[in-house]
Amino acid sequence: MVARDVAGRYGQGRRCLLITSIINPGPWYGKIEDASRRLARECNDYAAKLRSDHPKRFGIFAAIAPVDTEGSLKEIEYAYDTLKAEGIALWTSYEGKYLGDPVFVPVLEELNHRKAIVYVHPTPPECCARVVEGVSASTLEYANDTTRTVASLLFSKPGSAFKFPDIRWIWSHSGGTIPFMTSRIDRLARGKKFPRAPMDILKEHYYEIAQGNTAGQFAALMKMVSISQVLFGSDYPYRDATEAVDGMIAYKFSEADQKAINNGNALKLMPSIKL
Repeated sequence: MVARDVAGRYGQGRRCLLITSIINPGPWYGKIEDASRRLARECNDYAAKLRSDHPKRFGIFAAIAPVDTEGSLKEIEYAYDTLKAEGIALWTSYEGKYLGDPVFVPVLEELNHRKAIVYVHPTPPECCARVVEGVSASTLEYANDTTRTVASLLFSKPGSAFKFPDIRWIWSHSGGTIPFMTSRIDRLARGKKFPRAPMDILKEHYYEIAQGNTAGQFAALMKMVSISQVLFGSDYPYRDATEAVDGMIAYKFSEADQKAINNGNALKLMPSIKL
């Protein structure tokens, strides 16, 4: 189980609170629903025990498999009403379907009802996992797949980004390639009838900075959103948290902005957390 430092303050000698979420491929292994439901429950119970043993060190983004509608709805109820989870963790796609696909509507409807925080991490896409020989999916396609699922929420029927406005989305890796695609997204939206401008929606989402902390990535992200939408992330243990810290320092964020990214924004998003 990977700890993603969404709500923590990183630094030597400082306490760091971690929000945990499970790694790929998550609890879904095809149409073995009983096994997937059991695995999700075991992962979520483990995370809850970790938080119970160390209440000021860990929080929970609970695991579900949204292609299993019935199982996911039950697990969302358990995660929120019993475990008091901080949010839900999803992948960008399941069985080739992106989160804007109609199959996910019942699950998104429930998450919207609960005003859920939904943290989304990319997974190897079925379409493009082996496009370039010698280049792993995580190298190129993870960033692209985040953008694909965001586009599906905006442009695919039923337009879930508009239909479920109370879901509070967190996108990995400074939004993948979203900040670089804003002009294309805006152009595609021209002439279409949307309840709101797609770019206005994206400005309200949250973006964590694991593997999204170079000068170019920060520059693009900060042109798209305000500092209030940026959260610390580490991808630990696969990447060092120092990458994000060094990136913030090199970009010369103000001290106030660094504090906001380190934990201030996350604590506003998740006020139940006490450091």
